[in-house]
Amino acid sequence: MNALQAILRTMFYVAVGVVITIVGAAFFFMNWEPDRDDFPTRGIDVSHHLGEIDWSLVAADDVAFVYLKASEGGDFRDGAFARNWAGAGSAGLARGAYHFFSLCQPGGKQAENFLSVLPEDGEMLAPVLDLEFTGNCARRPPVEEVQAEISAFTNLVEQARGKQVIFYAPAPFYDAYLKGQGVNRRLWTRSIWHSPDYVPEWILWQYHDRGRVKGISSDVDLNVLHPETDLESLKL
Repeated sequence: MNALQAILRTMFYVAVGVVITIVGAAFFFMNWEPDRDDFPTRGIDVSHHLGEIDWSLVAADDVAFVYLKASEGGDFRDGAFARNWAGAGSAGLARGAYHFFSLCQPGGKQAENFLSVLPEDGEMLAPVLDLEFTGNCARRPPVEEVQAEISAFTNLVEQARGKQVIFYAPAPFYDAYLKGQGVNRRLWTRSIWHSPDYVPEWILWQYHDRGRVKGISSDVDLNVLHPETDLESLKL
């Protein structure tokens, strides 16, 4: 073997090693999940984007609860909400609803939109207000204005349904609008592939945004319940 052949062979082995490393890392991250002994209660959140869902298969795939998108902003209502709500209930899943908060709409108007489709069901999980920048309008109001609109939404929903609203807040939104503001609400965190560390306490943790669950043909968000709580307390 001459010097050139030796160099080419070495480059080949290095390239193969790099490919194996990349594939292995991708497999690890796509299949990573929190330890099931520590976080036994698992759930998903869905919207109309996921298409038709076979809820009996979902319920059989280690899924205990589901949050369904009900509405967004001041006038959008998820067209699959009623179908998904009925299907999840028939499959025996604990179910709740969430509203995607718009930074360009008054909080009171958004609450009215949410309440127009939110079932009056005492057994449903506490309603969730989805607070994030991804998919939101381009406006970034001052903290005081956002706090006021969030409060307007929260007060109306809590008075109407008698359950405390949970805030879903990824780190960018939390840091911009909630951190240090004395938020007296339970938090749903988003931290992909590692435990959340940007909030002192949380009740729900989204750990994956490209998970796979039987009965759903596309990627789905995967979540766990905090080990020191249970689904019954999530109904309060």
